[in-house]
Amino acid sequence: MFRSFLTAAALAALALPSAAQDLLIRGGTIHTGVEAAPTAEVVIARDGRIAYVGAAADAPSVEGLEVIDLDGATLFPGFTDGHAHLDGIGWRELTLNLEGSTSVVDAMARLTAWAESHPDGVIVGRGWIETRWPESANGARFLTAADLDAAAPGRIVLLGRADGHAVAVSTPALEAVGITADTVAPSGGEILKGADGRPTGLLVDAAEQLVARLMPQADPAQTRAAYRAGFAVEARYGWTGVHFMSAPWGDIPLLEQMAADGEAPLKIYNSVTPDGAAALIAGGPRDVADGRIITRAIKYYADGALGSRGAALFEPYSDRPDTTGLMQITEAEIVPLYEAALRGGIQLATHAIGDRGNGSVASWYASALENVPASELPNGTDVRLRIEHAQILRPSDYGYFANLPIIASMQPSHAIGDFHFAAARLGDARLDGAYAWKSLVDLGVIVVGGSDAPVERGDPLIEFYAAVARRDLDGFQGPDWRPEEAVDRATALKMFTLWPAYASFREDELGTIEVGKRADFTAFDIDLMTVPEADIPKGKAVLTVVDGVAVYRAD
Repeated sequence: MFRSFLTAAALAALALPSAAQDLLIRGGTIHTGVEAAPTAEVVIARDGRIAYVGAAADAPSVEGLEVIDLDGATLFPGFTDGHAHLDGIGWRELTLNLEGSTSVVDAMARLTAWAESHPDGVIVGRGWIETRWPESANGARFLTAADLDAAAPGRIVLLGRADGHAVAVSTPALEAVGITADTVAPSGGEILKGADGRPTGLLVDAAEQLVARLMPQADPAQTRAAYRAGFAVEARYGWTGVHFMSAPWGDIPLLEQMAADGEAPLKIYNSVTPDGAAALIAGGPRDVADGRIITRAIKYYADGALGSRGAALFEPYSDRPDTTGLMQITEAEIVPLYEAALRGGIQLATHAIGDRGNGSVASWYASALENVPASELPNGTDVRLRIEHAQILRPSDYGYFANLPIIASMQPSHAIGDFHFAAARLGDARLDGAYAWKSLVDLGVIVVGGSDAPVERGDPLIEFYAAVARRDLDGFQGPDWRPEEAVDRATALKMFTLWPAYASFREDELGTIEVGKRADFTAFDIDLMTVPEADIPKGKAVLTVVDGVAVYRAD
């Protein structure tokens, strides 16, 4: 939703990957992800595929190979972000970034500085989250139009909450679209209003669309630049692939052209916006540039987010008993859409955060599968249904994930952020099914790890740490954080390597370091399998290799 303009200087700073070469990588521990042979000394890649993995003494001739010495770093199968928004990651680099703001005062100081340096046009930004601000006990204080008006007087300002499910807008923005005390929110949305009945300036979920026409429209060159920025950020973090959720259908041809032009350094698996559903089903899955850009899934939304109280719950919010959240679609609307996708061989991915959202999606999936005979499924019964987030579940609904089955696409960093306010939103009892990674894994469920960037920072080391430590970045773990739901390191590695490969139907090509698979590798300056937990987020990626091409190397 958020758009801005890229300067010439920023465009010039975005580097493209180097030319492909056959590689020999050595000089550090190599974790293969293969249980029978978990480590190796050397890996050789030829023509983008792994040609040798094993002991240095048994390696074939290195003649003609580019030798990369890890210098003590640790190599892993390529890390894949199982849920991210590539466009949003790029635009975060190019617009007002409120990520990490420590208070209302800090966020508004950033807005003032941006307004002064950008005196014309609509101001667009994203990244604020109020849950730990001193002005906002238990997340009760959102940004308001009054805040924005004081920081940027007279300007149209649109500042998205980090989760993308709410936007704070200025009074000029409210006036421009005619939002008043009498305005009724669209279905699936909420216009927050004060005690006087007037809009506070916060629009939740579907109500965000009321100001959509105020967004600056990016031209193709700007959109391409944003994707280049997103690619650069992800490669620098060590991601070799991204499952691009809510990929705008209109941007798919651009991404495919970027791949053809050598400007897509990472593997992208697209789950497109619903406006592209009919065309994707009619045309079938798309695979461009030897798997560099694959478009095979549709992303739907069942509910909103927990922080903005849009996640749909069976019982009212503990800290706001007048609401149970916001469903974005009904069973009557979605089940026929699911059935059409199944018949077209297109994967389904549905956003669900609250227990009612998750329970509804699971039952809708079950209904769709019952209504479509196996003979009408192009992939047979191997449909690999996904629920994106699966954050708050009733334990009684775990069986859906195990038996249908459903892939749980989860983002560990959400837990270590949300747990600071989740008890206030949910009460203690509902935390039994919150961010239940280990419970699901123990039932044989595929749990795909992702970051949801730009909702979160997008660093794989933060995600890995959150999965195994279940503590915030300061090492804090509250008494109600359900520490037993942390996973071991071998499981966490699968969450970011083999299981995203499975979730994109590519486990035969990706996810482990084995002969014949794609030469996708990530190297960090720490060994994730042995370093103390607290040191995991202190590391950094030093090498990112995709199809045998080093697309990022640390200085």
